[in-house]
Amino acid sequence: MNFSFNEEQEAIRELAQQIFADHSDHERLRQVENSADGIDRDLWDALGKSNLLGLALPEAHGGSGMGMTELAILLEEQGRSVCQVPILASAVLGGVAVAAFGSDAQQTRWLPGVASGDAILSAAFAEYASFDPARPRTTARQDGDAWLLEGEKICVPVAHLAECILVPAATADGSVGVFLVNPTAAGVHVERQQMTNREPQSRLVLSKVRVPADDVLGESIAAGTEIVRFVEARAMVGVAATLLGVASEALRRTAEYTGTRRQFEKPIGSFQGVSLRAADGYIDIECMRSTLWQAQWKLDAGLPADIDIAIAKWWSSLGGHRVVHTAQHLHGGTGADTDYPIHRFLLWFKQLDLTLGGAAPQLAKIGRLVAEGA
Repeated sequence: MNFSFNEEQEAIRELAQQIFADHSDHERLRQVENSADGIDRDLWDALGKSNLLGLALPEAHGGSGMGMTELAILLEEQGRSVCQVPILASAVLGGVAVAAFGSDAQQTRWLPGVASGDAILSAAFAEYASFDPARPRTTARQDGDAWLLEGEKICVPVAHLAECILVPAATADGSVGVFLVNPTAAGVHVERQQMTNREPQSRLVLSKVRVPADDVLGESIAAGTEIVRFVEARAMVGVAATLLGVASEALRRTAEYTGTRRQFEKPIGSFQGVSLRAADGYIDIECMRSTLWQAQWKLDAGLPADIDIAIAKWWSSLGGHRVVHTAQHLHGGTGADTDYPIHRFLLWFKQLDLTLGGAAPQLAKIGRLVAEGA
């Protein structure tokens, strides 16, 4: 069986590598991290002009009509570069959801801008003391032909730049709706939060925010749970792909460093303890890679993939943890210096590891799915 990517997918990888390489030197990354927006606008424009942001969106709305496999390839390359651009937020959490469940009017309004990079979408899944995005504490109450939203969301990516945020909220009858919320609407308060990897995220407070019926995603309110699960599955694969890129590049840089750093007149990479840790890291990365693409293949093929996705996320958290810590340790004191680039990979791992649940929640989910015979 051939597990390699086809020519078109390899071309996407090569193009993404080239664009990220042009925007990922250490000084540029530091400038972006300290900027007001917190994202690299030039890089974002380059990705849009290269048709990479619309890989998984319909051709009718400016996309390429491909799938999550191609988008995961792009996210893996972002992980290698650790560049701050909201691909996961806008293309996956927002764009893929609207493409799959949006009305014709919603798709026409939002998808061309997502594909070109002119519009940024996001989604508000996380809440305090609520770890399941399909069981939100945020509420939606019908008010005539509209809905009034009340609640608080946290860790909303690029909320300060988004033109639309997908917000799951519970209704009085126990259903879950997904609402397209304008972050500048009356009753919406956006407060920036400081993330471990300096990614721009925000706390979103909703106080009687009026959302017209036309801005409900899906054919009905009852479709909300299906929408959340659909987006959550693809977002978890996207996170796992990004973590694969982070870990792979961290280990590559470590191999390069240990091959040139000398002690006792020998490269430290020739020492048995160093080479064994690097070899263990390589094995972890290959496990991350194989479980990721197994889950991704099933997802794009329309096969049951819940347990495979949980396994991929578990491996990305467990294996990635070992790899980035190995990278830090083998760099010695240099790894602790924030003027040296390797620290950024540990910070990115720490942030992504907890996104949509780290190793322990995924292991519990795997156990539950196995017990249920999934």
